[in-house]
Amino acid sequence: MLVLSRKESERIRLGDSIVVTVVRVSGDKVRLGIEAPPDVLVLREELEPHKQPKPAEAP
Repeated sequence: MLVLSRKESERIRLGDSIVVTVVRVSGDKVRLGIEAPPDVLVLREELEPHKQPKPAEAP
């Protein structure tokens, strides 16, 4: 995992088409702006559907 420190208004570019901007830092919260093409899914982790584990195969 890459860990970066950024200040308000600073940006991080992911590849050629995704930009993450630190919009605001307030106490223990950080507000991020994400610019991505329409075909890229941007989803908070807690909203991601839970994947069902595969059943163990019988020997």
